Amino acid sequence: MNIIGWIIIGALAGWIGSMFTGNEKHMGAFANVAVGIIGAFIGGFIMTLVGGTGITGFNLWSLLVAIVGAIILLMVINAIKRKA
Repeated sequence: MNIIGWIIIGALAGWIGSMFTGNEKHMGAFANVAVGIIGAFIGGFIMTLVGGTGITGFNLWSLLVAIVGAIILLMVINAIKRKA
């Protein structure tokens, strides 16, 4: 997948993940892209651990994997912020 695909998937996954975790008011476009791309790596890693496939290209499955990873990342960040 090329860089444009990563940015688009990242932006969508970060935005949807921030809506699920209640962070949408605190995040801008760059943060959504960053969270989505990092979430794609996290989601892909978790999927390979359980025997599935991770990010397979520019498709709905890859978006769902990235969203799951973004939600996990944002939940961890929220938990760290609450403790600080």
